Amino acid sequence: MTEGEDSGIKARGEEALSELAQAIAENPLVGGALARALGAGERAAVAQRQAIGALSLASSSDFERLELRLRSFASRLESIEDSIDSLRDDVAALKARDAGGADQVPGA
Repeated sequence: MTEGEDSGIKARGEEALSELAQAIAENPLVGGALARALGAGERAAVAQRQAIGALSLASSSDFERLELRLRSFASRLESIEDSIDSLRDDVAALKARDAGGADQVPGA
């Protein structure tokens, strides 16, 4: 088989596949089946969310929100701890300064 024959067969095959795909896409029976399948999937997802809600079970989105809140809380707590450390250092410096001033005798 020559290269030209090979590319001709390939082109005819691609054209046939394209026509077949077009015919399937235009078929109302196939389109209706796809629409029903997609609708059924959405209804199943809604039913699942309702069942989880009725059982008072946490969903994955609930866990994601909780994780974000915990991360935010941890960040704020770390900031508070840093502020407390800074205040403790400031108080220690003030005590050291006052203690150093008390050791000096006035008028000496």
